[in-house]
Amino acid sequence: MNKLLCECGHENPEGTTLCQKCGSPLSAEEKSKKIADMRYEGTAIRSKTYNKSIIDKIWNFFSSVKVGITLIIINLIAASIGTILPQEFYISVATDAEKEKYYSDVYGWFGEIYYALGLSDLYSSLWFQLLVLMLGVSIIIASIDRGIPLHKSLKNQRVKRHSNFMKRQRIIGEGKPTETPDQTLQLVEQSLKTLKYNVRREDDSILAERGRFSRYGAYVNHVGLIVFLIGVMLHLVPGMYVDESMWLREGETRAVPGMDGYFLKNDKFILETYDNVPQGEQIKQGVNVVAKNYQTDVTLYKQQENSVPGQAENLEKVKQYGIQVNHPLKHEGYAFYQMDFRLNEIKTMVFDLINKETEQSLGQLSIDLTNPQEVYTLENGAQVELMGFYPDFSGFEDGVPQTATQTPNNPAFIFKMTTPETPDGETSFVAIQQTLEPEGDNIYKMKFSNVETRHMSGLTIRYDRTIPILIVGGIIFMIGVVIGSYWNHRRIWIEQLADGTIRMAAHTNKNWFSMKKDLDALTKHAHLPQYVDQQEIENNEHVETEKDGKTL
Repeated sequence: MNKLLCECGHENPEGTTLCQKCGSPLSAEEKSKKIADMRYEGTAIRSKTYNKSIIDKIWNFFSSVKVGITLIIINLIAASIGTILPQEFYISVATDAEKEKYYSDVYGWFGEIYYALGLSDLYSSLWFQLLVLMLGVSIIIASIDRGIPLHKSLKNQRVKRHSNFMKRQRIIGEGKPTETPDQTLQLVEQSLKTLKYNVRREDDSILAERGRFSRYGAYVNHVGLIVFLIGVMLHLVPGMYVDESMWLREGETRAVPGMDGYFLKNDKFILETYDNVPQGEQIKQGVNVVAKNYQTDVTLYKQQENSVPGQAENLEKVKQYGIQVNHPLKHEGYAFYQMDFRLNEIKTMVFDLINKETEQSLGQLSIDLTNPQEVYTLENGAQVELMGFYPDFSGFEDGVPQTATQTPNNPAFIFKMTTPETPDGETSFVAIQQTLEPEGDNIYKMKFSNVETRHMSGLTIRYDRTIPILIVGGIIFMIGVVIGSYWNHRRIWIEQLADGTIRMAAHTNKNWFSMKKDLDALTKHAHLPQYVDQQEIENNEHVETEKDGKTL
């Protein structure tokens, strides 16, 4: 590494703009400035020094403030897009086909495009996680790039500074004290301690400092953001975050998604409504019945040890509970929320096989829509083969029946009916209020007899081990905001020359008004010469020049 040799003899790392010992300007750019750039104390920053290898270029890219701000804006825009329509985990459907249909039915063409582009599950998408990762990398590199050199510089501050450093501060003052010159430094020291400054003295030089920790506020923010982003990205780690949904029919027992080894049984679904006469806003909104309570009574089971995954035999009962809105079932960090319900879902359909002309029945068959059989044998040697079952019939495509979902919302069947009179069998397509006979007029048909229904509950299973991490990240971030907002770093350098002249300089990272109040008190107490604000003078001169230009 090349070294920059200051006139004071101190060797500084390449890239240093202010000598770390005396504060003299080292670069031509810094020498051209009337007021020294104290943002990073003139220390060497890696991103401003190295640009040769690919690692240097990557480092410089992510350490750039412009890149960091751009990544923040892109992340915010992407996150905002995810709020235009509800995300998949907020809708009460289970399969991909149901999700696609939901967005298409509810939001039309926009919903179709939104779902097709993967925006309906944006926050779990790989590209969004990559954006978050890039932002995290940018914050980490920027913090290291600037924070470590700044910390070293502040930790190793020298009391004595070069006259160039003193004269190039924003606030400066020089002159003979108005009274008691031989006691000036003692009065200065006494006054600064009264103002709660940390005072260091070497010979005839004093460095007073207050609120140094405020310089780290931005880096505390960065630490909080990094912790928060780590918590967000841990959502992708198995076992850290579960957000699943399941539909559970009355009497049904199913494995709990995302909760290995556990099964849940829907014992009963209860819907209670208010027994009132609709009036006021209820009539305006066309609401006839208002729900008072909807609740799912469930039993949670656990598999025995050494059971095969998915095996629902010999389950061990864990607990029974009535899940209501805002009263979830909780167990080992998992929570089951009541999210939705469906009433009167078709469970079983009963048909009669009859002669179309005589209406004579050859027998009755009952089809369990959740577990239909392939063949049903009736009386008199008749037999009905179930050649096709379409739980949610949505029409024909190239002559083939289609189903939108696996939920029996609109069941349809293809039957092959074999009787002693028709040994080769007759085929019939049967749907609600629709019967087709593709091979011509049949002698027999399947006549709908009755239906058995049951209720369904829509439950959401949540498990989040990242919440403590997110809370810690948020707290750290807010601590950084408070540190950076309510405190400031003030420094005052005082030097008494051999002829008794006092040379003074001061700097703060913000709140110059308070800085000047301290200086006023110090000047009055120690009888120091009046200070000047070089930037204020420069600004006034600039304003005067502009006025003169307009006048001319």
